[in-house]
Amino acid sequence: MDIPTLTDHPDAVPAPTTMSEVPCLHLDTTARFFRALSDPTRLKLLEFILRGERTSADCVEHAGISQPRVSVHLSCLMDCGYVQARRDGKKLRYSAGDPRVADLVMLARSLAADNAAAPECCPRIPDSGDLR
Repeated sequence: MDIPTLTDHPDAVPAPTTMSEVPCLHLDTTARFFRALSDPTRLKLLEFILRGERTSADCVEHAGISQPRVSVHLSCLMDCGYVQARRDGKKLRYSAGDPRVADLVMLARSLAADNAAAPECCPRIPDSGDLR
C-alpha cells in the first residue's frame, strides 16, 4: 500500500516515544477516536484518501455504496480529524487531516497481520456487521 508516512511530511514533528510524552486525555475520548476506524467502509475510504486527494464521487466509486452513505462515513472521518475537506467549485476534495493518520493505519494493519487470529477468536468483539 502506497500510503505516505509521517516522516514523508515536510512539517513532520517527531512522534512521542513514551506514554508520559502523550497528552493526557480521558480514555473515553481515545476509545471514541478508535471507534471511527472500527467500520470497514470508513477504513476503506480513509486508506483511499490517504493515497491522495479525492472527491466524493471518487469515494463513491471506490467504496461501491450510495453517495448518501459515503457522505455519512466521510462526515464521521472529518468529525474525528482523520480527513479534511476543501471546496473546489461545487466539489469537495478530501485529504488526510493529519499526516500521523497514515502511520496509525499502517501500524494497525501491521499489528492485525501479525496477530490476525487473536481478534477473530475474541468473543467480546462483534463482527464488523454488528457495529453499525
